[in-house]
Amino acid sequence: MTKKRKRQDDFHKVKLKVGKKKHKAENATNINFKSKSIHLPEQLKCDGSGPTTHRQLSIKDLLSQLHHYNSNVKQGALVGLRELLSSNPSLVEQHASVVLTEVAALFTDKDAAVRAAAVRVLRFVAQCIPAERVAPFFPLLSAHLTCAMTHISAGIQEDALRVLDVLLEHYPALLSQRPTVLLTNFLELISQRRLGGTKGDRTGKGNYALSITTSRSVTAQQWRLTVLLRLGHFLQAVVEERPMEDGVSCAGGIGIWSGEKGVVAPVEVSWEQQVFSKGGIRVFENSGAKPTPHSTYRLRPDSEPGAGLSEGLCSAETVQGFAGTLVPLLLEMWVEAMGGDRFHADHGHLLTEESMALMFQILTILQLLRRLVPQMDQQDMLDAWFRNLYLSDFKQHFMKNFPYSQLEVVRHKKKTDMKRGRQQVVGGAVAGGNVEPLALNVMLCQVMVTLSLRGRDHVAGQDADWLGPIRAFVTDALSSGGKLSSKHLAALLEVVWRMIVTQRSRAVTEELLQAVYIQYQQKNLGLTIRTLLLHFFSQLYIQEHQKQPHIARSRILARWLASLPVQLVQLGSRNPQLSGQLLQTVQSAAAWGHKDLLLSLQTHACSLYDPHEGCVVVLPVEQQQQLVQILYFLPAFPTDVLACLSQVCNAGRVSTSLAAMLIRTVYLRSPLSGWTSSSQDVPVRDVDYLSFLFSTLTGFSSESLRVLQQADEQGLLASSALSPLSVFTTPLEQFTHHWDVVEEVCHCLETLGSRTQCFEILQNAIAKNLCGLVVVPDCVCAAVLRCVPRLLDLNFLPSDTLLHFLSDCCLSMLSLLLQLEQSARKRDAVWEACFAALSTVPRLLRLVLQSLRVCELSESELPLLAQILSLLLQHTQLRNHMAANSALLQTIIQDLTRFSGGESREQWLTDLLYCYSVTMSTHRANMATRDIY
Repeated sequence: MTKKRKRQDDFHKVKLKVGKKKHKAENATNINFKSKSIHLPEQLKCDGSGPTTHRQLSIKDLLSQLHHYNSNVKQGALVGLRELLSSNPSLVEQHASVVLTEVAALFTDKDAAVRAAAVRVLRFVAQCIPAERVAPFFPLLSAHLTCAMTHISAGIQEDALRVLDVLLEHYPALLSQRPTVLLTNFLELISQRRLGGTKGDRTGKGNYALSITTSRSVTAQQWRLTVLLRLGHFLQAVVEERPMEDGVSCAGGIGIWSGEKGVVAPVEVSWEQQVFSKGGIRVFENSGAKPTPHSTYRLRPDSEPGAGLSEGLCSAETVQGFAGTLVPLLLEMWVEAMGGDRFHADHGHLLTEESMALMFQILTILQLLRRLVPQMDQQDMLDAWFRNLYLSDFKQHFMKNFPYSQLEVVRHKKKTDMKRGRQQVVGGAVAGGNVEPLALNVMLCQVMVTLSLRGRDHVAGQDADWLGPIRAFVTDALSSGGKLSSKHLAALLEVVWRMIVTQRSRAVTEELLQAVYIQYQQKNLGLTIRTLLLHFFSQLYIQEHQKQPHIARSRILARWLASLPVQLVQLGSRNPQLSGQLLQTVQSAAAWGHKDLLLSLQTHACSLYDPHEGCVVVLPVEQQQQLVQILYFLPAFPTDVLACLSQVCNAGRVSTSLAAMLIRTVYLRSPLSGWTSSSQDVPVRDVDYLSFLFSTLTGFSSESLRVLQQADEQGLLASSALSPLSVFTTPLEQFTHHWDVVEEVCHCLETLGSRTQCFEILQNAIAKNLCGLVVVPDCVCAAVLRCVPRLLDLNFLPSDTLLHFLSDCCLSMLSLLLQLEQSARKRDAVWEACFAALSTVPRLLRLVLQSLRVCELSESELPLLAQILSLLLQHTQLRNHMAANSALLQTIIQDLTRFSGGESREQWLTDLLYCYSVTMSTHRANMATRDIY
């Protein structure tokens, strides 16, 4: 009993009662716990998955969904991808490669909505990434584009053209690097190979035939127009991105239509600056460009006839191969569009809107084909090839009803208009259908004139049946008085240029130039129109008048050249660009000795070189230099022209170097330079030339000096015993400019043959024009003091009148510098001129000392006199001259000591006595040393 009871105590059974809580077991696990949250806002922002869309999809998720089998999922992924890239532009650069790769793969997707979304994403990405970043993986884009253009589905082909539009808009250079593949794709979009085509096909139809697809939403003509529109844009990109070779122009040889790429810019080297330069000038062979081979040898093309395609359009042969396939297709399109011969001859010139658009695209492609070749000789070869093969076809299909007009069709509004509008947008008819009849006719003229024979090959009347209507149309379009756009005018001028150069007929040249001149004479022309017309006449004369006698003898061109100086005067500084073009033509025609231009230039010389409002002072520096260079070709220099030129040199509105060039130019045209061949018809008389130099030397005209004598005292240093002349102070800029001009005048005077005669002429001019003046500008005094010592001959004694004037100038200028604060350059220039005159001109220093009367000076002027004497004593070159006048100098110093009147000696007097004693002792020591030796 006891053992059993103990066992029951060990395993005691707990009785459960209803409503009571169950007791926990002794080995039960405590599952209660406490937790605390950790809040990290920055960590939540920088999630490892990166930015997401509003659907919380990252870029990896979106790119993975592009491979989904469901079209709706792929379309949603493309929409989300565009949303994500728009909100996070940095992702475009980071994931450019994978985004373009995945999007390009959808160009050939079977669903139209997916393809449209892919094109939108491509357009957005192309706007954000430059061409250099896309270049590494652009071949992949090009490969997918090729697949889409050659796809069997018509819808994919249509969307491929939209992809092509995006690439042409943003990456034309990359797309035009390998044009041959895309050109083949364009052919396959509108045609297919003939089953019976042979390599030796001579029928002119080519190996391709137009194809018709009934599954398209547009007509066959609209689809072909769409393809031709893109083909024209692609060929234009190839032409524009191709580096132009030497002698090749983009549009017929006129500079305004020439491409600016590939041009080697000239480098102007100033040899004056390189003389003392330590660095050398590096010269490279061929100016850093590739040498242009002039050999006519050409390798046989590797491509088969009919294909006409090689790795690049690098020669006329490859372009001929492609054109031999494309041109028959273009002619076939036009014949099909016109419906054969169903139109009567009376109404054949009326075209519908679609027909005009188609013909314009055909002509545009023909015009671009000849510009694909890289050299001018190859362009001529290609033009001859076109003439031999297709001239008869072009005359039959294009020139038969020239010029064309638009056929007005009354359209009634129907419910199907909206659907038709959508089809036109798809087919491209709206984009290429808005063609004006004028643009169509001008483009046809451009194409046809390239087929005319050039130079000696041209026979009068040979192509009159189709060149006559073209000439009549161009003449009427230019001379009708209507307003032309810049694009149409440029094309018309190109046609005129080509016809003038090729036909070489004086009658044709006069007729065409008369029409252009009528357009040029119209009022209120825009700047672009005026620039085109001006550049046409200018380049026609500069480039062609020496090679084409009928152009050189043109009366219309001579009349235009004679009007240029008048236009230049009227234009002035209102448009420096146009003025620069006018000056370039005037300079070239003057250099070639055009009589009408030189006569007009002579008539308006005073207006051009007016010192106040003339072109020589209002135009930029480069054009001012051109005007000065034109002076070398001026037939004559009358006195009024020389007076204007003298004032131009001294007005300060041209640079010092330009004023020096002007003076040297007049010197070269004078008989005193020694370059004149005969004494008859001398451009500048010697008397007028010397008057010009003296007027430039003084810097003021006689009228200005006369007005200056009556000026008020403001800005004048009044005359006194120490300053015999009333000096008019000029501004620092005017003084320094005139000082540099005087240096050039002195140089020209020194080059004259007889120095004595030159000095005598200068002395008489000073005595006649300057000695009687009371008020003299400081620059005039400095110029006279500088010029006289340089021209003085030791065997010639100056007159007393000149010596007294020079003495007054010296005293007045020295007093001016001591009384007024002057700049360092002006002070040094005046010191140099005064000391040079005092040390060179005989008796001048003695005359200056004799004019110093101490008794007539005021007490305030005594220190000034002492300072002047101290300066003269301290100058090394004047010590001997001062010592020679020691008696006179001693008398002046004694008078200063007596009139100083003070118990204590003034500092200025002490300094003067010190300078005097030092100068005299030095002179005696030098004399004693000379006696010993």
